[in-house]
Amino acid sequence: MSEFLAPSQVTDAQAALNRLRASMRQTIKGKDDVIERVLICLVADGHLLMEDLPGVGKTTLAYTLARAMDCTFSRIQFTSDLLPSDVTGVAIYDEAVKEFVFKRGPVFANIVLADEINRATPKTQSALLEVMDRARVTVDGEPHAVGEPFMVFATQNPVDYEGTFPLPESQMDRFLMRLQMGYPQPNDELEILRLARTSYDAIANHPVVTRADVLRLQELARQVFIEESVLDYLLRIVSATRTEAEFRAGVSVRGGLALRTAAQAKALVRGRDFVLPEDVAELVTPILAHRLGLARQTSDALEERRTVAAALRRIVGAIPPPQ
Repeated sequence: MSEFLAPSQVTDAQAALNRLRASMRQTIKGKDDVIERVLICLVADGHLLMEDLPGVGKTTLAYTLARAMDCTFSRIQFTSDLLPSDVTGVAIYDEAVKEFVFKRGPVFANIVLADEINRATPKTQSALLEVMDRARVTVDGEPHAVGEPFMVFATQNPVDYEGTFPLPESQMDRFLMRLQMGYPQPNDELEILRLARTSYDAIANHPVVTRADVLRLQELARQVFIEESVLDYLLRIVSATRTEAEFRAGVSVRGGLALRTAAQAKALVRGRDFVLPEDVAELVTPILAHRLGLARQTSDALEERRTVAAALRRIVGAIPPPQ
């Protein structure tokens, strides 16, 4: 494990994260917990799946994040007729140079909003597998890097809606975190109604950090100290999912690494250079729940999500944290 960060590094990180948080709060009202978890996902260099009803601010959240970081933003509307090349790009023959030239697709941006990702066919969904894992796409055998930082911010309607294709386990495993936005509280919604803005295009937030700042935050998060007893606590939680009768299969090694990375990022977001057991415990559901399926068959997605979350809470409650 790495050494403790210098106090000045933690202070600088906190200043940058506070600027990001304050900028996003100008647009996203009453969702401080969601904003914090989005920042955790960003600092952990992960991808986010936002599963909720239409019209609760998921797209606005993604665009606000991109604006605050001075990053490029791209929105891909996933539909049943969308092709993989519509996402990644395609090689087109150029008569002027007498050779094929790669035309980049909309996935070449810092923040990519994959809107209603489960409305596309599995073939098109799989076009994101490589880029979410390696930050590059391969077309005709040629790799093309998408640049840094890179984050896929996917939205998904509940899977029991008509015209949706549930994401396969391999795709779900690529997302660091799954969140729900939820309706705002009445006072917050009243404040939203007072705004003249009706579209995210009208958001006028100015950048408060640079892309280099974001990359620096991600590097610092990887250096946050995590003590052996906390690692052991994390492993016991992950191992318990593999013997839990409710689950079809337990959390993969990738899932355990995701929980560790997110806990390090959470510590940095909270202004610490070390991970606490509660950092791990609080992130178990958003990091692990979408990687787990029930052993028994059910057609109700909401019931499955609640049952998985309840089983995870039971596992965490049964495992004593290190003192």
